[in-house]
Amino acid sequence: MHYSILLLALLLFGCDQSSIPQEISPTVADTPTLDTPEAPTEGSQQYADIQAAKEALPGKAHYERACIACHGGTVKRAPHREMIGLMTPESVLHAITKGVMRDEAQSLTALEKREVAEYISGVKLGGELRPLPTCSRKNATLASSPSINWGIQPENTRAISFEDGGISSTNITKLNTKWAIAFPDSSRVRSQPTFAGNQIFVGSHSGIVYSLDRDEGCASWSYIASAEVRTGMTYLASDSKPMIFFGDVIGNVHGLNAKTGEEIWRTRADDHPNATITGTPSLNEHLLYVPVSSLEVSLPINPNYACCTFRGSVTAINAITGEIQWKTYTIQQEPTITGQNSVGTDIIGPSGAVVWNSPSIDVINNQLYVGTGENMSSPASLTSDAMLAMDLDTGKLNWAFQATANDVWNSACDTTTPENCPAENGPDFDFGGATVIVDTTKHGRLVIAGQKSGFVHALNPKDGSLVWQTRVGRGGIQGGIHFGIAASGETLLIPISDMADGRTYPTPDRPGMHALNANTGELLWSTIHEDKCGGRAHCHPGISQVPTVIGDFVIAGSLDGMARAYAIDTGRIIWALDTSQQEFTSTLGTLTKGGSMSGGAGPVANDGLLLLSSGYSLYNHMPGNLLLALELKSE
Repeated sequence: MHYSILLLALLLFGCDQSSIPQEISPTVADTPTLDTPEAPTEGSQQYADIQAAKEALPGKAHYERACIACHGGTVKRAPHREMIGLMTPESVLHAITKGVMRDEAQSLTALEKREVAEYISGVKLGGELRPLPTCSRKNATLASSPSINWGIQPENTRAISFEDGGISSTNITKLNTKWAIAFPDSSRVRSQPTFAGNQIFVGSHSGIVYSLDRDEGCASWSYIASAEVRTGMTYLASDSKPMIFFGDVIGNVHGLNAKTGEEIWRTRADDHPNATITGTPSLNEHLLYVPVSSLEVSLPINPNYACCTFRGSVTAINAITGEIQWKTYTIQQEPTITGQNSVGTDIIGPSGAVVWNSPSIDVINNQLYVGTGENMSSPASLTSDAMLAMDLDTGKLNWAFQATANDVWNSACDTTTPENCPAENGPDFDFGGATVIVDTTKHGRLVIAGQKSGFVHALNPKDGSLVWQTRVGRGGIQGGIHFGIAASGETLLIPISDMADGRTYPTPDRPGMHALNANTGELLWSTIHEDKCGGRAHCHPGISQVPTVIGDFVIAGSLDGMARAYAIDTGRIIWALDTSQQEFTSTLGTLTKGGSMSGGAGPVANDGLLLLSSGYSLYNHMPGNLLLALELKSE
């Protein structure tokens, strides 16, 4: 594994890296070879110095006195220390002074609470948790019917019509800045904004969720969640009780009053202390379908950690009450002890097959579809790196299509402490992005998804049988296809990252946007990105962010900070904007800019207003803090 990505995993800021790729079934993928790491790995003096500095912080003693009894693993539902370490220090401080942990932290003084917040997050406090400016006028008007304008439909095609979006290839060059937001205490922008009337719902790195006025970018209301919110906002339109739903990084699902931001309910989607939610919940007839992932993949770096016990799942929740209706695990077998590693620590499995994408809803066949990740410990299951179909009413697993067999991997692999690395050792070819449902003239309805291997798979929704399969990208640690694809009619739009990851591959990189025929899988066009990074650190020309179709073009942000729009029929770039090298005046009155554009927060548009999310301080990408609103120039 490349050192920079490994170090990030060691610091427990994320998951979903990969190791040495091997065969993909039923098509054979090329096998890369490892380059020698350019920097020391875990166990080096540099890493030891980082850890020693964190452990020397005064907050450690206070944490062990007041917090470790629950967060050290004794209480099943309490997130582990590594999970709450994903929070910003400001959000930790709020949780133990005014939020959910205020009673448990009563024994700590004000100074001790600040020191605990800095110890847990490993980052110095900048101040109290701060929301965005509040609107001076109260004129929030919500949509009275469900809106698909924000780019996520039940079928997950991410297609917005010209009538809804108001932007086309003929007027996109007339866009100019309306407002820009720099979220307080944030270094990334990952939550998909949602349009609803004259309001925009969005989450933030600091854990604050906002209802924004679409004209001014000010906050009509704000709500402080338990931790960072990476998911999009799911909107339930209702004249009497409109609601929004989302998940947070420590596994809680929230239901709020969309008019006021008042919490109506909060439910933990999974009891596991390392559960997290990264995919936007999907809504159908007052049932909320929540994908559940985990960050346990990073813990096996410690040879004394018994790996692993988490299983991915989909949890169906009553959207009105927050009560769990059913829960289906991606691995039906409960993990058990299967042996010991070389230092005598238990090996527990099977585990993994996490779900970090939004379920697609197929009301015709009464089922939902998700993609899964790798197994984290042996034995391998038949549902890792797979596309799954579940009954909407009961959660029954109807079928599973496994694209890559025997993919078992965790973060101990390719480190100086590999005791917990499974014998299979990868390749970690997750389905990171959502499945899409497309109706074709040749095959009827198909379920289609892209994989980190660089392959796109099209399945028959009745039985999960393979209809066609096409390799589009080289594949690798971060794709291949990372956070999803889009569809315009029978044209599939496929973003490829193919980011350099410390490995040598026999096939060339293909970073850029590509189009496939949904009937056949035939490649229609490819627009390969030129590397214009100019030697900037953590910059790469590939596309990791999920794209969005708006009328006759598709738009996506790249890891180089560029947002580009492509003509759907030819792939020609018709518009581009660099969000990472120019500054914008934010609603706070400060200057801000974006960074790498990645994740599930793709561009969205409504009635001539385009929103771009830029900044991704994970996985060796460029941090940034920009939610940019662009509007058409008046004639």
